[in-house]
Amino acid sequence: MLIEPLKLNGTFKITLEPKRDHRGYFARAYDRNIFAENGLVTDWVQENQSRSLEKDTVRGLHFQNPPFFETKLVRAVRGAILDAFVDLRKGSSTYGQWDSLELSEDNLVFVYIPRGFAHGFRTLTDDSVVQYKVDNVFSPEHDNGIFWNDDEIGIDWGVSDPIVSEKDSRLPRLRDLANPFD
Repeated sequence: MLIEPLKLNGTFKITLEPKRDHRGYFARAYDRNIFAENGLVTDWVQENQSRSLEKDTVRGLHFQNPPFFETKLVRAVRGAILDAFVDLRKGSSTYGQWDSLELSEDNLVFVYIPRGFAHGFRTLTDDSVVQYKVDNVFSPEHDNGIFWNDDEIGIDWGVSDPIVSEKDSRLPRLRDLANPFD
């Protein structure tokens, strides 16, 4: 696997390097030793999966407040998504900035997002399935988020009228968020 740093401190693009033959391919999707050698989290406590039936569904931008904040390792196992993440760490040189990657079942790319980030995605295909490992348990009392289309952040989602949950449509903007990552 190839691990490359992205523009936001602590985020990484992880590309699998499959061994292919006439049957298809084999690829190692996670290797504790390689992650440890690169200073990445190796103690995953949950793996979650979401399925979105329609193209142009946006989920996010989500995070958990401390002490339940989480590192995420995200991949698309069916279809394709535009995965977006925002740095919420006030002391970070990239605070308030966003980045994104296309993740798909075909490109075999993961994104590693450290604690202190909001995370969301837009489906680029119908019937998209996303899996992600986290290094902390889910706590409903610590569940939080930022409005997906916050104009001060300016994520280019590539869609103006996506399918969004009622919860996600009511999330606060970054400027109105009591920042838990100070």
